[in-house]
Amino acid sequence: MAATADTTAPPALAERPKRADARRNYDKLVTTAREVFAEQGSDATLEEISRRAGVGIGTLYRHFPAREDLVEAAYLDGVEEICAAVGKHDGEDPWDALKGWLLELVGFAATKRVLADEMFAYLDRGAPVFKSCSGAIYDAAEPLLKRAQEAGEVRDDVDILDVTKMVSGIAGLRTVERDQVERLVGIDLDGLRPTA
Repeated sequence: MAATADTTAPPALAERPKRADARRNYDKLVTTAREVFAEQGSDATLEEISRRAGVGIGTLYRHFPAREDLVEAAYLDGVEEICAAVGKHDGEDPWDALKGWLLELVGFAATKRVLADEMFAYLDRGAPVFKSCSGAIYDAAEPLLKRAQEAGEVRDDVDILDVTKMVSGIAGLRTVERDQVERLVGIDLDGLRPTA
């Protein structure tokens, strides 16, 4: 069963600086923004992000003239990271590879939810950036699912859209501790196994 999501490639991150020092500052700001937004949600301030990144507020505004520019860069950077994480599972048993990547998706989904909530303040729901990012995640992860299905370790009647929505839904539970989220994901993943 194939996912029906829009699989257009995600928009590239804003043009990254060419000078080494500017590039370091840019990367520090994006990484720190993801951390601060994950911790503080919409209460996160640009001043706190620049302070924790160890750069001046002027440097932040040179790279990201508006708050939404930084939020979008942090979101897209996270999408690139979770897509690249698929490669870490090359060579693993098909079930272990799928399960390992999905557990990484759990961590990403919590941060993604906060950033997505921020972005919704600036963009209409269903904006192309969300559709293309979702498509990139599905495209990256679908081979993991297919390999597990071909090995007979995952039922044939699910697709990557089903699986990622299931895991992301659990990861999005706001009143559940991380250990319990991983336990719930494990229970759900058992439901992907073929019936005898």
